[in-house]
Amino acid sequence: MKKEAISLLDKNYPLVSNLANLASFLYSSLPSINWVGFYLVDKKKGYLYLGPFMGPVACYMIPFNKGICGRSCRNKEVIIIDDVHLDKEHIACSSLTNSEMVIPIIKNNEVVALLDIDSPILSRFINKEENEELIDICKYLEGLF
Repeated sequence: MKKEAISLLDKNYPLVSNLANLASFLYSSLPSINWVGFYLVDKKKGYLYLGPFMGPVACYMIPFNKGICGRSCRNKEVIIIDDVHLDKEHIACSSLTNSEMVIPIIKNNEVVALLDIDSPILSRFINKEENEELIDICKYLEGLF
């Protein structure tokens, strides 16, 4: 999956185009997923805003101090939630989501965006090999920002 995903990315095209194609690729490639997309950082305003995604409508903005995405951004860490209903910070954009993985994209030690993946399956993100591939894809994305 990682090789195919990275082959879609091209520095000669706009960032939004790269992110849109990657969101589409991941949405169609990952099993048991109901939402895949990017949130981009607006440091001046203190929030994440919705970028390219695939799936049902989503939150337009997430303050840095709210939600699992906000936590990932604040702590610069990958977060995997096996049951979002047990996490008091979870922002429910879709009642169908049961588990979530959020990966920060970090450039020059600053989070510039997040990859957010939701699943209707509890504990969906237990495949360590798949998770590492997704993290590697996000590391590659740093070069496009």
